[in-house]
Amino acid sequence: MRSATYDRIVPQPARRRRRDTPPPRTGSSESDVLRGFLDYLRNSVAQKVEGAPEPAVRTAGVPSGTNVLGLLHHLTNVERWLFLGEDVTDWPATFQASDDDSVDDVVARYRDVVDRANSVLDSCTDLAAPLPASAPGKQPPSVRWALAHMIEETGRHAGHADILREQIDGATGR
Repeated sequence: MRSATYDRIVPQPARRRRRDTPPPRTGSSESDVLRGFLDYLRNSVAQKVEGAPEPAVRTAGVPSGTNVLGLLHHLTNVERWLFLGEDVTDWPATFQASDDDSVDDVVARYRDVVDRANSVLDSCTDLAAPLPASAPGKQPPSVRWALAHMIEETGRHAGHADILREQIDGATGR
């Protein structure tokens, strides 16, 4: 347990009020549940990046080089590849946003790709059917598999973003 003296000597990061949003209440169909949780995670990870200060948002928080902005840039590319059938040739490069991209640019691009992906998903009525778009030369996965994978991918990186953002400025919550 820390003493009051420790808190006066060692500066503590400013604590922001925790903003937790509970998981969504969705419709009862499997599609409604999967899409509801995916959209919840998508919004959570985008909010982790919004308002993050430069240059800390690009600064690696761990030895692997992972940074908050790069995580969202990566998720943008995964959505493009999986749901829109766009080719991604250099996956490791997707973890770094361009120096020319602002936080607002990366968030806007992510939200745009999510909207486009949701338009594709709106046309998918059978979860067992293959996705209508697929990366060149690849067999498209089922809609169910794609949704489950994107929930896993987004949730995993949202957890990384939680920790990295808290290291930057103390912001917590989802």
